[in-house]
Amino acid sequence: MNTAATDPVSDSVARDIERIRQWQSDGQHAQALQAAQALLTEAKGHYEVLYLVARSQRYLGQIDAALQTLARMEQEHPRYSRLHEERGHCYVVLRDAPNAIDALLHAVNINPALPSSWNLLEGLYRMTGDAANAATAASHVATLKRLAPDVVRATSHFSDGEFDPAEQIIRAYLLKVGNDVEAMRLLARIGLARGVLDDADVLLEAVLKIAPDYRAARYDYACVLFERHLYQRASEEIEKLLAFDPNHLDYRTLYASASVGLGEHDRAVALYRQLLQDAPGAADVHLSLAHSLKTQGRQAEAIDAYHAATAARPNFGDAYWSLANLKTYRFPDEEIARMRAEEASPATPLVDRHHLCFALGKAFEDRGDYAESWRYYEQGNALKRSESRYRAEIIETNTHRQIDVCTREFFAERSNVGDPRPDPIFIVGLPRAGSTLLEQILASHSLVEGTQELADIPRIVLDLQGRDPNLDDPRYPGVLAEMQAEDFRKLGEKFLHDTRVYRSGKPFFIDKMPNNFRHLGLIRLMLPNAKIIDARREPMACCFSNLKQLFATGQEFTYSIEDIARYYRTYLDLMAHWDEVLPGRVLRVYHEDVVDDLEGNVRRMLDFCSLPFEPACLEFHKTERSVRTASSEQVRRPIFRDGIDQWTKFAPYLGKLKEELGDALVRYRTDGMQPS
Repeated sequence: MNTAATDPVSDSVARDIERIRQWQSDGQHAQALQAAQALLTEAKGHYEVLYLVARSQRYLGQIDAALQTLARMEQEHPRYSRLHEERGHCYVVLRDAPNAIDALLHAVNINPALPSSWNLLEGLYRMTGDAANAATAASHVATLKRLAPDVVRATSHFSDGEFDPAEQIIRAYLLKVGNDVEAMRLLARIGLARGVLDDADVLLEAVLKIAPDYRAARYDYACVLFERHLYQRASEEIEKLLAFDPNHLDYRTLYASASVGLGEHDRAVALYRQLLQDAPGAADVHLSLAHSLKTQGRQAEAIDAYHAATAARPNFGDAYWSLANLKTYRFPDEEIARMRAEEASPATPLVDRHHLCFALGKAFEDRGDYAESWRYYEQGNALKRSESRYRAEIIETNTHRQIDVCTREFFAERSNVGDPRPDPIFIVGLPRAGSTLLEQILASHSLVEGTQELADIPRIVLDLQGRDPNLDDPRYPGVLAEMQAEDFRKLGEKFLHDTRVYRSGKPFFIDKMPNNFRHLGLIRLMLPNAKIIDARREPMACCFSNLKQLFATGQEFTYSIEDIARYYRTYLDLMAHWDEVLPGRVLRVYHEDVVDDLEGNVRRMLDFCSLPFEPACLEFHKTERSVRTASSEQVRRPIFRDGIDQWTKFAPYLGKLKEELGDALVRYRTDGMQPS
């Protein structure tokens, strides 16, 4: 999503913007410029006000000033297409065809629904004697003319990240005309961008029934399936596209990503290497290749691939953070200097800055410079939290509702529901609490399949929430009381069916999605014989480890001391409830105990899972398997104590964390009821 278009404005500012636009339409550019410049004091740096300033400056012949305004705008909003279109207009006035073409191409690559840019490009190409590109531009002009004006306007808004007006325009248009595949596809793309995946799925299925050969819609459909973690179905759709165009870079990239989702890393690595033969400077592909190599334990190759990503794009924060996230990599002096320079550069985007901050935090932590390390961790968290919409009260409301709905009596009345198969072993808790270690230990057993953090339970919860959920008054978990025994059985069957793709035939498999602790009532009803292990870690160590971890997606509660402390306390509250209403159903395993007494805790877990002891579980670090979490390299080494008290080196900066955790510092150490 382009955050350039999400700057909030007050109603009064919105009215002023409309008035300035009208003055520009009426040719009153001096008045428009004066009003826009005055408005900047109230709406500092707002992208649309800056755009109006630059536009009026151009109309008044102030081209240098307009270019300076656009340069200022680009520092904050580089992905706003009309910025580049306006720059193209400025260069046309200056009779600078090469720079005009470059700016206009930048605009249409962001937003293809810009008729003015395409018209200008066609004229510029003809003027410079480039007939082939002139014809291409003309074909785009013709395409836009064939589309309904409302679809073109909505597409332009969507391309610039202005989702609200795009959706309002396209919904109103569809109400007037009924089925229009372009409009339906656009509404689905808005849904995909907003994470409303069910609606996008339904819309694109309908589009493909009307127009089965519409490849762009089929690609969008594959993207939706991928985002829903339905990797097998996504692969099948991409294979249909590749049959028509085997060299298409987007199809090939998505196919490789779906292979990663399916755990088929050998195929993914081969696909990424093929892509890099055609696009050796593609930083994102180097990064994806590195991730797959890391997952397979091929660390040296992964490091080379991460370095190739930073060579392709020097401010690529994700690549630097991925090196740090190996946990075993050490940054040399010259690399740290380069990272610091890129992080401090005004041209570095926000997403790269917070990745660089977390990487630098790890780099200085490894050097024992804890003051500088904490400075970067703190800054990285602040930057990441600034773009998050996380609300702690939503999680807390869910917890209260779980406690109210899922009582002992509730489960007693539903004692014979769900799918009775005992295949799943759920490992739950907080991130960075040792769940990957427990997974690796159990996956070293000959009867147990290690998979990954499966998204199936969260996806079932989203379905139960329904469309357009009210987060302040959620339908789930109250809806559980309305469901019949058959509903729970079907959900259990669906879970086991959908997760079969991650299994190779072993009788038991692990789902280590940590946040599933919030849904143990649902899991009990769906899969009454599933085993549940709560991976728990001392709160200061656990919360600090989360504060210095930058997650690829989700876990938005980890980016401030207050949020992570509230989440940890909520977790303790809910797990205490499950201990009370589901006695003997959850085995609690403390990370510190596993470190101190590996064999005793291994035997305890195996007994709980009704598995015979196998020595391989004690030599878990020798087990060759794909591991996708932040602990992937740590679990490939024998158990170690290094990280147990690492937080104490940052104690001078964690006083607020200790205060926010309160009695959780003592309360966390409750063993609950032992399995019956």
